[in-house]
Amino acid sequence: MAQAAQLNVLEPVSPIQVEHDRKRRQFTVRLNGCHDKAVLLYEYVGKRIVDLQHTEVPDAYRGRGIAKHLAKAALDFVVEEDLKAHLTCWYIQKYVKENPLPQYLERIQS
Repeated sequence: MAQAAQLNVLEPVSPIQVEHDRKRRQFTVRLNGCHDKAVLLYEYVGKRIVDLQHTEVPDAYRGRGIAKHLAKAALDFVVEEDLKAHLTCWYIQKYVKENPLPQYLERIQS
């Protein structure tokens, strides 16, 4: 057990970088350097309204805070672009409840 803890300390810690692909309407985090990725999908449902539809993190990477980074990036995008948002994704709903920032709350549509 002590050996496992020691190995964790030696693992390089890389910051989570969220990429926004406006054409594909998704936010992504590349995992393990290449093919694996976490994703948050959205669609425009009106001229200035987006639906944050789905967040998915591969099983092997869950519990590491990756979805939080995706949620924050998506909500910051809504704020920066002065959009309104529907929250179809249960995880985004949970994130907003845990982070009830006024700039997020005033842009949520039910």
